[in-house]
Amino acid sequence: MTTIASEVLIERLAEWGVDTVFGLPGDGINGIMEGLRRHADRVRFVLVHHEEAAAFMAAAHAKATGRVGVCLATSGPGGIHLLNGLYDAKLDHQPVLAITGMQETSVLGTGYQQEVHLDRLFADVAEYNLVVDNPTQLPGVVDIAIRTAYARRGVAHLTLPNDVQVAPADADPYKHVAPARPPATAAVYLSPPGLPREEDLQAAAEILNRSERPAILAGAGALHARAEVLAVAEALGAPVIKTLPGKAVIPDDSPYAVGGIGLLGTRPGEELVEDCDALFMVGTNFPYTQHLPQPGQARVVQLEADPVRAGVRLPTEVPMIGDAKEGLRALLPLLKHDGARDHLDKYVRMTEKWHSDMAALDSPDRDPIAPQYLMGCVDRAATDDAILTCDSGTIATWAARHWTIRGERGFYLSGNLASMAPGLPYAIAMQLAHPGRQVIAFIGDGGFAMLMAEFLTAAQHDLPIKVIVNNNNSLGQILWEQMVLGYPEHGVRFARPAADFSAWARSCGGYGRKVTEPGDVAEAVAQALAHDGPALVDVDVDPNEPPMPGKVSYQQAKSFAQAFLRGQPHKASIATTLFKDKISQLGK
Repeated sequence: MTTIASEVLIERLAEWGVDTVFGLPGDGINGIMEGLRRHADRVRFVLVHHEEAAAFMAAAHAKATGRVGVCLATSGPGGIHLLNGLYDAKLDHQPVLAITGMQETSVLGTGYQQEVHLDRLFADVAEYNLVVDNPTQLPGVVDIAIRTAYARRGVAHLTLPNDVQVAPADADPYKHVAPARPPATAAVYLSPPGLPREEDLQAAAEILNRSERPAILAGAGALHARAEVLAVAEALGAPVIKTLPGKAVIPDDSPYAVGGIGLLGTRPGEELVEDCDALFMVGTNFPYTQHLPQPGQARVVQLEADPVRAGVRLPTEVPMIGDAKEGLRALLPLLKHDGARDHLDKYVRMTEKWHSDMAALDSPDRDPIAPQYLMGCVDRAATDDAILTCDSGTIATWAARHWTIRGERGFYLSGNLASMAPGLPYAIAMQLAHPGRQVIAFIGDGGFAMLMAEFLTAAQHDLPIKVIVNNNNSLGQILWEQMVLGYPEHGVRFARPAADFSAWARSCGGYGRKVTEPGDVAEAVAQALAHDGPALVDVDVDPNEPPMPGKVSYQQAKSFAQAFLRGQPHKASIATTLFKDKISQLGK
């Protein structure tokens, strides 16, 4: 049997360690599907129900493993569907390779059916972007694409016309006129050195050693450096703020952890930002500058892998370039703080009070069901190495505050794109990457409805993911964002009846349960987590529970009041919920 070009593509993916491709077939990639069929023993194909989900899964695979994620889509509309998930990978700096089909070369430019020039469409999202129009370009361009995805922490894209896909692997139809031949490359990538320059380490240590009220802001780039972050925090007596994508950097029960900052953050985190005289940013390019120290308030040191991102948010005296783990290890012997712990102890006490306030809202006595209680039930029932994937919206607030990082727990969401709907496809990819771990998706009803077909994907691949739907029958985050602008809500609540997603889960052959009463939540969650297979619990929660910031500003309070005065339609229910929240906290 003649070896076709698509086989060379798949063989090279396998040589790079790629063991999984997420995608949806079509006539524009039938040649590539044949390559996958011939090498199914080396690379498995995960058939999904929507290409957007395939791209989210590729991004999640990269987050879960550190290895390149690969997604596959047909020409035209299939490739277009990949874009949202690919932008998620781009903005969260994850190495992903997208492979798409294209019409055969003889009809390109003629307006043929589904003719979309995906290389042009992907020009903004891709760091490497190529139409493969000669079989002899393979496998060299595969090597370059994957190396680029790793080196630039982003998306690479190869699109293959379908006649090229099925051409003999050694077909070379053109006369060579350049003094060159197709390069002979290797499936090898070596990461650049991660150790910052010695003079930068010395300068950073000088600033941090002189600080009296230091703070560390740790992000996703430090997820692999837990021990080093804790060691530096100990050496400096510095509280640690965690960005949401970096929530799992250190455990939440660590005396150094004060939670997050921003709208989803904690009061101690916000207070620390306003109080610190030195801020050490590690593995983060935190974009919400309103929640960072005012320029000139604190001296800033940053340890960042990308020179372009270093010093982007604040005037940074020492923008060290390097890997978080290697950089912190090298910095640690240079730190000679005075040993005083008054600053740290102050934030330990504040954080204990914050946790007490949050625990008061995690109550089975509140009716309608408090979303904080739902997340708390999941937190208490989950294993110490469970992975939680989360959608964007109010659910991210509840997860940020009530999902406790302990042991080897993980936490993943669409960080910078903040897209709706990745929670479910993320969970599928995480379960495939870590088959022995408990994987839980915490999703809002709006996000789940977008890609709910992927629960069927989980069932068809026999993946025991657990899905918790926080069902408020609305687009909750948008509702509160409208009110914070001073406007009454509009167009954000779905009509009745509210969906019963548990019926969909059961129709897919999984466990499904609808919960409407607070007394049933803990049992339903426990049963779902114990189920041997995919499971879903759809919980009707209080739609009027506001995701209040850790520290409410005067302007936020004023705008909230203006929304009430301008005719907020559910103001009585919202006011009642706020009153119950405060009573719960006072009674704790």
